[in-house]
Amino acid sequence: MPDLTKPAPAVPSEGVGSALLEVDAVTLRFGGLTALNEVSFEIRRGEILGLIGPNGAGKTTCFNVMTGVYQPTSGAVRFDGRTLTKMKRHKITKIGVARTFQNIRLFKSMTVLENVMVGADAHSRVGFWDALLRTPRHRRTEAEATARARELLELVGITARHDELASNLSYGDQRRLEIARAMATNPKLLCLDEPAAGFNPAEKQRLMELIRKVRDAGFTVLLIEHDMKLVMGVTDRIVVLEFGQKIAEGTPDEIRDNPAVIAAYLGVEEEDAS
Repeated sequence: MPDLTKPAPAVPSEGVGSALLEVDAVTLRFGGLTALNEVSFEIRRGEILGLIGPNGAGKTTCFNVMTGVYQPTSGAVRFDGRTLTKMKRHKITKIGVARTFQNIRLFKSMTVLENVMVGADAHSRVGFWDALLRTPRHRRTEAEATARARELLELVGITARHDELASNLSYGDQRRLEIARAMATNPKLLCLDEPAAGFNPAEKQRLMELIRKVRDAGFTVLLIEHDMKLVMGVTDRIVVLEFGQKIAEGTPDEIRDNPAVIAAYLGVEEEDAS
């Protein structure tokens, strides 16, 4: 069992830049519709990777294949040397992949602290009888999980509200809580699905700072996000999809100047903004 009193370990220097997750020629078809067509890219240890594209580009579908929601028609997804294809979603979580959702999925009738501890339970090996009899092992594990949950709430900036119901938090703080709960599973890869949805500019700036803090705490981050200013400002590399195909990959500067991306995505944004 991992030590829940400690944050996720920093990425060893020799591991920085090596592939943590590989998407290898993934194709996904729904009947006659090809949602993804031989998409390939990798997420490197210690980086923040952005996955972007216009509406309908296939980024959420690709995200769902990577996290076990969908099984690819062909191709493979490998994580830390293990093939995820046909692996159950809870097992994918256990080996180190955590995600948030576009629609916040908290336990609204539980406290903020309890929500994060639910995430820590993903790695708990305390059995039914330990919990029922409150054995020393159970009490020790519970104390470790509580300490870890408080550390994560401090990291995301809502530790002062630990004993409030999740339903009483503002929308922005509920987003922060969801990120803390995902981190409580002690993942090697944290996948954030549209975390800035519904945020005002000030909240987006704070989110950028939080994502950097998460990476600096030792997590590798995959970010799916529509807000181009946020993506360009926080990611190390970006993968761009259009109509289920990868059309570009590179640094934010490279993506910003890529003609195919400008035509498919950024150009649309610039027209809308004018």
